[in-house]
Amino acid sequence: MKSDMTKGAIAPILIKFMLPLFIGNLFQQFYNMVDTLIVGRYVGTDALAAVGATGTIMFLILGFANGLATGFTVLTSQSYGAHDDKRLRHSIANAVILAVIVTLITTMVSVISMKSILRMMNTPDDIFDYAYSYIITISYGICASVFYNLGASILRAVGNSKVPLYFLIFSACLNVGLDFVCIVGFDLKTFGAALATVVSQGISAVLCFIYIYKKQRSMWPERSDWHLEARDTSHQLRVGVPMALQFAITASGTMIMQAAINLFGSTAVASFTAASKIQGLITQGMPSMGQTIAAYAGQNFGAGRYDRLKDGIKNSMIIMTVYSVVAAVLSLSLLEPAMHLFFDSAQDVAVHLPWAIPYIRFCAMCYIPLSAIFIFRNMMQGCGFGFLPMMGGVVELVSRAIMAVLSMKLMIYELASACDPAAWLTTGIFTFVAWLYVAPKIEKMFVGRQITSTENQMK
Repeated sequence: MKSDMTKGAIAPILIKFMLPLFIGNLFQQFYNMVDTLIVGRYVGTDALAAVGATGTIMFLILGFANGLATGFTVLTSQSYGAHDDKRLRHSIANAVILAVIVTLITTMVSVISMKSILRMMNTPDDIFDYAYSYIITISYGICASVFYNLGASILRAVGNSKVPLYFLIFSACLNVGLDFVCIVGFDLKTFGAALATVVSQGISAVLCFIYIYKKQRSMWPERSDWHLEARDTSHQLRVGVPMALQFAITASGTMIMQAAINLFGSTAVASFTAASKIQGLITQGMPSMGQTIAAYAGQNFGAGRYDRLKDGIKNSMIIMTVYSVVAAVLSLSLLEPAMHLFFDSAQDVAVHLPWAIPYIRFCAMCYIPLSAIFIFRNMMQGCGFGFLPMMGGVVELVSRAIMAVLSMKLMIYELASACDPAAWLTTGIFTFVAWLYVAPKIEKMFVGRQITSTENQMK
């Protein structure tokens, strides 16, 4: 189930690796959307708005923790590309230990600060209790998300994108069943939706690590590997911390955007939530290609194949340009019929469309820059460069903040709904320029590595 991405035609390799990730991300979005659908239909519009109002907070918490976990496995990918089995095993053990520490700290900080964060984000009073019940449960279950993402990232680092998909599909189906049991059966409302998500992700995490232990024993750390080692810890933190901060910075911008949306009332929040869920489903090709490029870059960087890094950029941009055009057409044409899924028959969807349409229209125009962000950002991260991708997160934050503040000052909803596309456009340009700066440095590193190898052979 492993895959060597340092050889062969690039486009087929990228597409073959990406497709399971794409399907998996669709299922991930699906069971996040199921929470929203069932809450909206069986609890009410206020509960739907509450789940939407906490989405950016959840992205901040889980994005930070999972950014660290994903960053930790870049070393695993590079070790696999370099055929260094001993370091590969230790990188996994080191990553697990660091993930435990990250989980404990993140959980504690999230639980303590949650009510203050909700107040700071202008969460409407009529949905506050629902929102707190949902997000505090997610906070207590951070470990489930972190370790699923860590296990899946370990498998992807060695070219296995199929097995995480199988576990995720099982987990998504389980989540749907638990949603009906907790929300419809036991009337647990937003707490039930969050509980179903945490349990489902926890089971996915357990299955990933059981698979690695049972089926990939050559990767499983030996007893002597289970300790923090200075060199690997430094490498993993050097990549993981900027990735986590990039997630956190990006999430901070989306929180500011959500604070602006919240000022327009629970109807606007519910409408925006439904529209963003629809768009999130349609645009999952972008993060899927990002995950593909991270594994591809890690392996080829470890193998010293700079030529394949350049060709990987070219091939992935062609693939994602086509995908972006198709995604734009789908998001615009499917918005109205899909909105009916989020509200019960008593709700007039026409009331929600004026809030949903501007957001989707603005976003559809910027799907190509969004694709570029994932490609250039993950290419740099896969090669071990974390600072400039993190600064891309700063560009996203500033762009969203400017639009959100203008929206709050002028009370113009369209400005708030333009926060995401403005961030994608500016950051897409930034990450492209950042890659042009980083690429010669990577090439120089490879030339130096080849000279050293030649000198050693002569000796």
